[in-house]
Amino acid sequence: MRPHLFVTAVLLAASLAMAQTNTTNSQAPAKTAPQTQAPSGTPAQAQPAPSGQRMLQAKSQEELKAYQEAAAKTDPAEMAAAADAFAAKFPDSEMRGALYVRAMGLYTQANNGEKLIEYGKKAIAADPTNPVPLVQVASAMAESTRETDLDRDDRLNEAAKYAHAAIDNIDTGLIVPPNTPPERVAAYKTMILSRAYDTLGMIDMNKKDYPAAEKDLTKAAELSKSSPEPVVYLRLSVVQDHLKEYPKSLENANKAVQLAPAGSAAQNLAKQQQARVQKLVAGSAPSGAAAPSTSPAPAAPTTPPSQPSPTTPH
Repeated sequence: MRPHLFVTAVLLAASLAMAQTNTTNSQAPAKTAPQTQAPSGTPAQAQPAPSGQRMLQAKSQEELKAYQEAAAKTDPAEMAAAADAFAAKFPDSEMRGALYVRAMGLYTQANNGEKLIEYGKKAIAADPTNPVPLVQVASAMAESTRETDLDRDDRLNEAAKYAHAAIDNIDTGLIVPPNTPPERVAAYKTMILSRAYDTLGMIDMNKKDYPAAEKDLTKAAELSKSSPEPVVYLRLSVVQDHLKEYPKSLENANKAVQLAPAGSAAQNLAKQQQARVQKLVAGSAPSGAAAPSTSPAPAAPTTPPSQPSPTTPH
C-alpha cells in the first residue's frame, strides 16, 4: 500500500469496530453508532454526536441485530454478500452505507481495486454525503485510469465529482463515533481533505491541466503538513517541471526525497526527479528535454509507487 494512503488505513482500522448500543428497558428501538469510518480508538456507549456530525440509528432491534451479524464478517466476499443481503432486507436503513464501507475496506485490504470501487459506489448510493467512500472511490478511480482507456474522460470526470462531493460534505456528512474528541475529528477531516485535493491533482495531471494540478496539489501539501506525504510533493514537483517552474520543482523534489523512507520506491522516484530538475536549474539539461510523463502506470489503486517507470512519478 502506498505510504500516502494514510486515510485508507485509518478508515479500515475503524471500520472493523462493532457498533455500541444504549441499553434500555423501554420498548423504543435501540440506538446505534456504527464505527465504520472513524478515527481509531475504543468505541464508547452511544452518546449524542457533536454538533454538525452524524450518528447512525437502527429503527428496530431486528435491524440492529442483522447489522451486527453482517458487520462481524471478515472475509471480503462474505462481507459484500452480507451487505447486499442487509440492503435487500432493510432497503430504507441508514446503516446500509456503513456495511458497504466495511466491504469496501476489506477489499482494500485485499488489494482488490475493482471491488473497492464497486462496493464504494454502493456505499455512495446508500449514503451520498459520506466523504469517506467518496474520497476513496475518487482516489481509486483516478489512480487506475489509463491514458488508453476508452472511457478515460468519463472515469476522470466521475472521480472528480466524487472528490468535490467529499470536500463539500466534509462538515456535515462524516459519521462520528460517540465521545470522539473534537481535535481528533478535525484532524480526521484534514486527512480526508488532503486526500481529496491530492486526487483532484492527479486528475488534473491526467488531463494535462498543470496550472490546476499545481493549485490542487499545493492545497493537498498544505493540509498534510502535520503528516507530510512524499508522493504529494513528488507529484507537485512533476507538475511544476511541466510548468517550467524549475526552482519550485526542485524544492518539492528535495522535500519528497527527505520525506520518503530511505531506500523506498518513493524515494528512488523522487531522487530521479530531483536529479532531472537539478540539471534544469543549472542549465545543463538538453534543450527541449521532455518533462516526466504523468500517465498512470498499470498498477492496482493501492500499490506503492514502485510500479510506475522512472519517468512516471505516480
